[in-house]
Amino acid sequence: MAAAPVWSVDPRTGKQREQVAVEASAQEVDDVVRAAHAARDALADRTVRAAFLRAAADELKAAEGTLVEVADAETALGPVRLTGELARTCYQLRAFADIVDEGEFLGVVVNHPDDTATPPIPDLRRYKVPLGVVAVYSASNFPFAFSVPGGDTASALAAGCPVVVKAHPDHPALSELVARVLRRAAARHGVPDGVLGLVHGFEAGIELIRHPLVAAAGFTGSVRGGRALFDAAAARPVPIPFHGELGSLNPVVVTEAAATERADAIGAGLAGSMTLGVGQFCVKPGLVLVPAGAAGDGLVKTLTDAVSDTDAGVLLDHRMRDNFVAGVAERAALPDVESPVTPGAGGEHTVAAGFLTVPAARLAAEGEHDLLLEECFGPVTVVARYRDEDEVRGVLSRLPGNLTATVQLSSSEVAGEGSGAELLGAVTPLAGRVLVNGWPTGVAVAAAQHHGGPYPATTSTSTSVGGTAVERWLRPVAYQGVPEALLPVELRDDNPLGLPRRFNGVLER
Repeated sequence: MAAAPVWSVDPRTGKQREQVAVEASAQEVDDVVRAAHAARDALADRTVRAAFLRAAADELKAAEGTLVEVADAETALGPVRLTGELARTCYQLRAFADIVDEGEFLGVVVNHPDDTATPPIPDLRRYKVPLGVVAVYSASNFPFAFSVPGGDTASALAAGCPVVVKAHPDHPALSELVARVLRRAAARHGVPDGVLGLVHGFEAGIELIRHPLVAAAGFTGSVRGGRALFDAAAARPVPIPFHGELGSLNPVVVTEAAATERADAIGAGLAGSMTLGVGQFCVKPGLVLVPAGAAGDGLVKTLTDAVSDTDAGVLLDHRMRDNFVAGVAERAALPDVESPVTPGAGGEHTVAAGFLTVPAARLAAEGEHDLLLEECFGPVTVVARYRDEDEVRGVLSRLPGNLTATVQLSSSEVAGEGSGAELLGAVTPLAGRVLVNGWPTGVAVAAAQHHGGPYPATTSTSTSVGGTAVERWLRPVAYQGVPEALLPVELRDDNPLGLPRRFNGVLER
C-alpha cells in the first residue's frame, strides 16, 4: 500500500496548498530514531551543545521572512503574532544555551568519606546525565514555540538528548522547513543531522512512543490524544517518562469588591484575554466566577460590548472549527445557560467569539452542566454568576487540574484586607501558576516560570517553559568509591570545568 500523502492546507480556505511529504512507515520511524540515537555522543560536550543552540537561534532569525510566511499560510495566525512567537523561540534557545554554559542543571554534589557520621559516609559523587532520545509531539497553536524548535526540543537538546519530532499535521511544510534550519545549525558545529529527526503521520506517532530507543516524550495537545500516548508510554516493556500538556480551563475568580471597584477594566481585560489568538491559547480563561448583582452586571456589560466588537477569526483547521461550533452549541442548549454574545460560526471558514452565562449553583453539583467545566478550544468563555462565597468554594471544589488560576482583587484586598489570602489558598491546589489582577494568556520564558499543573493540565509535575524544563530529560547517577582518574570530569575534586556544585556540604559557585 502506498504511503499516505501529507498535505499543507490553508485554514483560511480549507484548500490544499502542496504535498509536503508522506506519512512515515514503521521502518522509517525506526531509521530516524536510530539516527538520533547514534547522534548522542555529538552532544556530550556542553560547549558544542551551547554553540548549537545559539546557532539554531541565529539560523531561525536569519530565515525569519520565509518562516513567518509559511507559518501564516498554514495557521492563519498572522505575521505580527508569528514574528513575535519566533523571537520568543529564538530567545528560549539562547536562554538554554546560557543554562548549558553555567552547568548548574547538572546538580553536581560531592561528599568525601566521613567515618564519624552515623552511619559512615563513603566517597559519593552525584550528577545528572541525559536520558537518551526524546520524542516531541508538536502543538498546533504555537507552530514555533511549542513545535519543532520549541521548548521541548530546546530543553532536550540542552540536556544532551537527541530529538525526534512528530510533526503536527496543521503545519507540515513549516515543520520540514524548520527542521532543515536546525540541521544547518547542527552542521556548523559538527553535529550530525540525525540529532533532529522529523516524522509525519498518526501511526508514526504511535510507533515513535513505542520505540525501544526512545527514552522520554514531551507532548502538547488534547486530553484524548495525550492520554492515549501517556498510556502507551506506561504500557511499554520498559515504561518511559511522558511529559504531556493536555487541557486546561484556567479559572478566574472575581471578588465582589473587585467587580465594584473596576468592573470595566476587568471586563475589557477578560475580553482581550479570551479572544487573543482567536481563543487558541492553552491558558485562555475558560471559566470566570463573577458575582451576581449590580457590580457583576457592569462587568458582563463591558464584556458584552468588547466581545461584540471582536472580528470573526480563522481557527487552525476546519476540524477545530467544526468542534468549536458543535461544542458551543451543545453548551448553550443547557438549562439556565444564556448567550449575551453568541459564539459559533462566523462564516464558511471563520468563527465568531462569544460567551455564555450560567448560575454558579448549576456547576457546584454534579450533573449535565459538567460540560461547562471542560475546555472548549476557541474564542469562548463561561461566566458563572455566584451569590456568595460558598458557591465559589463549591465550584472550585469540582474543578480538575489547570495550568493557571487567576483571582481579581480590589485594592483593599490586595493590601491584605478581606479574604484575598484565603482565596489564593483555595485556588493554589488547582494550578501550576497563580495570578493576581492579571490575565493568564502569555507565558514568559523565565527562570521562575512554571507551565504545568495537576492532571489533566499535565501528566507530570514538571514545567515545559523556563530553565527547569531541562530537568525532564535528565536522571541522577551517584558514583561511590570511584578513583579520581576514572570519574567523569564533572565530578573531580579540582573541578576543572568550574561547575557550580555542593562540595562536602558547601555550595560553591
